[in-house]
Amino acid sequence: MASKILIIGACGQIGTELTMALREKQGKDNIIACDIREGSKELMASGPFEIADATNYHQIEDLVIQYDIDEVYLMAAMLSATAEKFPMKGWALNMDSLFHVLNLAKDGKVSKVFWPSSIAVFGPTTPKQNTPQTTIMEPTTVYGISKQAGERWCEYYHRKFGVDVRSIRYPGLISYKTLPGGGTTDYAVEIYHEALKTEKYTSFLKEDTELPMMFMDDAIRATISLMEAPAENVKIRSSYNLSALNFTPETLAASIQKHIPDFEISYDPDFRQAIADSWPSSIDDSAARQDWGWRHEFDLEKMTSQMLEGIKEVHHV
Repeated sequence: MASKILIIGACGQIGTELTMALREKQGKDNIIACDIREGSKELMASGPFEIADATNYHQIEDLVIQYDIDEVYLMAAMLSATAEKFPMKGWALNMDSLFHVLNLAKDGKVSKVFWPSSIAVFGPTTPKQNTPQTTIMEPTTVYGISKQAGERWCEYYHRKFGVDVRSIRYPGLISYKTLPGGGTTDYAVEIYHEALKTEKYTSFLKEDTELPMMFMDDAIRATISLMEAPAENVKIRSSYNLSALNFTPETLAASIQKHIPDFEISYDPDFRQAIADSWPSSIDDSAARQDWGWRHEFDLEKMTSQMLEGIKEVHHV
């Protein structure tokens, strides 16, 4: 029998694509999407949707009971650049929503939880190259602090109460289906839109800022395969490092110029530069590869082709 899955924050950048992928795989009626507001037409038409506030325990519990939910994917969060502007709101959303879901699992109301962490858990004192799975974590952003605290609580609930919680530290995620949502790595999505629209882009990060990135299809595949892995293979209950690509705005622009020769990039770093500087430039994800067989499929060239084609198709640029 297919699991009944609740996706909280289903209208966000990851949530939208995760909802569609799971509905395709497990049948639309088994995947209940919820968010604080409605999402894209495609998402809304694809299966059951409920309006709910991730910070309201009773609203989430009601959905779990109403739909007899087995698994929860908690995708609601305030991202890095936005949370810097609204620190208390960011902390409250990111932490309260996690406690609600962990407590539902602790009380036996759901059997499995997915919660995303991020490379934002790392900080300026973390080794930047090939950042290890276990390392110094002194995040300097509200988002990063909430994700680091969340990782510790996930592991605690697993150890103390046997909660089957699973997590991935996502790198920057790149997708053509939904528009960026206030993250520091979002330049890597904006740049493709602008390349097609105006053949010009001003990057808010310096040309040589290298960050770990991943095409969304790989991130969705990783998420589902971690959740499908036998519990005994999931050895890390804080969060797994995950990696695919590392590039700079300059190398990304060069890959676009192969398709759009007249494309020009300029640089005007803003407050997001300091956030990016505090993050790793490459990630060691050997634990994920070893424990549950993670492999990425998209390199930079393949991703650029897919992004340019996808944006033309979806956004009619």
